[in-house]
Amino acid sequence: MSPTHIDVGAILEAAYHPVYNDLVTRATGRTVRDRIEQRLADRGTARLTIIDFSRIGLIDFSCADEIVATLVRRSCGDAPGYDGCFLFDGISDAHLDAIEHVLERDALALIVRISNGGHRLIGVVSTRERETWEYVLREHAADATAVAAQFGVDEHEATHTLTALERRRLLLRDGARFRAPLGAVA
Repeated sequence: MSPTHIDVGAILEAAYHPVYNDLVTRATGRTVRDRIEQRLADRGTARLTIIDFSRIGLIDFSCADEIVATLVRRSCGDAPGYDGCFLFDGISDAHLDAIEHVLERDALALIVRISNGGHRLIGVVSTRERETWEYVLREHAADATAVAAQFGVDEHEATHTLTALERRRLLLRDGARFRAPLGAVA
């Protein structure tokens, strides 16, 4: 199934007419998040949702908390509100400060596609999680055996790291293999 694409700029425009392209109040952030969550509820079973910030100029800390941190928090854990991965697309340097701040405060992480097209894992992850995620990204997919061999750890530890990344919605599982949820390849 192809990814669901949600244009945050279009949501903001529909809610507030074409007056704004900045996310700067908690109330605005809550409105945008509510509409994103409605789209998620209506979208079916897509394993990946691309949340596109490319038309957003500025995002303040309160909107980053309302939109980004709340969506990520609700997607992780034992009873997630959304059983899929997010890719935050069109993230600019102007967005990163606020987003990284709220992720660090709540020990969350997410995948972003920076405006120049590169993918990054931002937020709070251990060195092993980051190295494993980057390895899976480079290899396009990997299982616990490959991760164990790459990092010189036992398979149990590799499985634990891969499963932790999946639970945090940073990797997708396909049988015994894991892969990074990146756009059309996901």
